[in-house]
Amino acid sequence: MAVTKIRKMSSWTLLIVSLISLVVLGLFFGGGVSNPGEEMKEYVNTGLLINWTTGLFFITIACMVLFAIWQFVSLLTSNPKSAVTSLIVAVAFVAMLFITYSIGDATPLGGMNADSQKYNTAGWLKITDMWIWSTAILLVLIIAGVVWGSVKRMISK
Repeated sequence: MAVTKIRKMSSWTLLIVSLISLVVLGLFFGGGVSNPGEEMKEYVNTGLLINWTTGLFFITIACMVLFAIWQFVSLLTSNPKSAVTSLIVAVAFVAMLFITYSIGDATPLGGMNADSQKYNTAGWLKITDMWIWSTAILLVLIIAGVVWGSVKRMISK
């Protein structure tokens, strides 16, 4: 019964977050631009989109940390080897974030308006690169995990 509750809760959470994301994207693209006719468009609801994605990012990181701690503590008493493995995964994730932040490019972008210049700093540029690189790495790892699981299942039959 607990699995059914977890599935229902995660399904509803995914549905609500997806609907809110679609509304935010609709407002972003359908909200118009503040400088029509110019070469670089300035969408009116850019701040809303940035705030929504930043909020999702930090909520995801907070949940990941809390669930990793919870899993580690619960596994420590029953299966110490699995507890260490889960701790290694969490440490590898933090290391990946540090490495991708370190390889980020801090070169200021050209051709930006005055309002966007406050985000054209080394810190924001490196954080943006960290998000992009981390997303790409995790996507590759997910695809590799799916392929590995499928091959392993086919071999074991």
